Amino acid sequence: MNKLKILSFAAIYLNLYFQGIGQELLTKDLAVKIALENNFEIKAANNLTKIAENNAALTNSDFLPSLSGSAGSTFASTSSENTFQDDRVVSVSGVETVGYNASLALNYTLFNGFGRKYNYQKLQENYNLTALQARKVMENTLFNIFFAYYEIARLTQDQLNQNKSLAISKERLTKAIFSFEYGQSTKLDVLNAEVDFNNDSINYLNISQSLKTEKNNLNLLLGRSITTYFEVDTTLSFYEDLAFEVLSDKAHSNNVEVLEQNSNLRNAETNIKISSAAIIPSVGLNTRYNWQNNDFGPVGFLAAQQSNGLNIGAALSWNLWDGGKSNTLRQNTKIALENESLSMDQTLLNLDRNLNNAWTSYQTALFIMMAQNKNLETNQRNFERTKEQYNLGQITSIAFRQAQLNLLNAQVNYNNARYSAKKSELGLLQLSGDLLQANF
Repeated sequence: MNKLKILSFAAIYLNLYFQGIGQELLTKDLAVKIALENNFEIKAANNLTKIAENNAALTNSDFLPSLSGSAGSTFASTSSENTFQDDRVVSVSGVETVGYNASLALNYTLFNGFGRKYNYQKLQENYNLTALQARKVMENTLFNIFFAYYEIARLTQDQLNQNKSLAISKERLTKAIFSFEYGQSTKLDVLNAEVDFNNDSINYLNISQSLKTEKNNLNLLLGRSITTYFEVDTTLSFYEDLAFEVLSDKAHSNNVEVLEQNSNLRNAETNIKISSAAIIPSVGLNTRYNWQNNDFGPVGFLAAQQSNGLNIGAALSWNLWDGGKSNTLRQNTKIALENESLSMDQTLLNLDRNLNNAWTSYQTALFIMMAQNKNLETNQRNFERTKEQYNLGQITSIAFRQAQLNLLNAQVNYNNARYSAKKSELGLLQLSGDLLQANF
């Protein structure tokens, strides 16, 4: 009897320790919100997007003129001895001369073979590509978060089922002890019940430890303290209107890897235009305003001089021959475009394969879930009838234990099937590009 109390208190302690009291309910929407604000990879990807946005601004292109200014001042103090032709000698010392100058220069490229236009297009496309890469990081992060979330939900349900089985084993052990004390059963029945109770306690402990580990992993993905206690919502809902044809159309138009490859393809086409622009003449305009003031001191031919003026000029440059470098560059950009086209074909082929495999896995998971649900219902009815017979003394404790284990295994299998189907659904939504807009 003392041993039963010790085991019961240990089970209660483990239940309170691992489940926690007053934990927050971490809903799926709240988990997404926290991740978007705190996840380190998402924050870094957003920063890269901001850099690309700055690079794609008009101020980072060659469309705007450049204006530069300069100013200077000189000071000199000299002493000299001057001998004239009539042998007169004039000596001066400490003669100061001062000069000031300032200028403004405006330069603008009127035309450079559309090179700056294509460079600006490439900057815009690079921003679009970086935004897609940030979206890819977000999708992968949210997929991992949902995967961890549903794993926690599965383990939470397993823990609940194991706890119910533990209560059944405790009730059986109590009954075996009382029966033995009143001479209605043997010591062997008590020992068997005690062993089963211990095994159920160990299984409960292992599940609880796995649950705690998965919660730590999810906290890390959410970018918050590892020791934050929380519970998850174990309810599941499935999309009832998923159709392969619709998913395939969405995947070909909205899958992030397809969109990335399209962006790379457009960049390759722009690179060809940029390399071709190098052989077209460029025309530039330059304007300069100068101001200068000099004080020559008392010995100069002029005492002072001040000047200012505006200069306007135009320049034409043409790369007539650069040793073949421009031609080599154009050839390489065309080859690069061909490679990007090949990559696009491969990306689409991989997408079709992955989508077909994911759809097959999803359909199989749904069928297994329904089959396991029927199996659970059968085992539930079998356990209830077996329990009635056991209480009436019509079957042995071994038969009762087997029915108990069958029910527990059916519960675990059905639970695994439910969350496996949900994870398969996640994979389909990610491939179709709907993961960020999905309702869970």
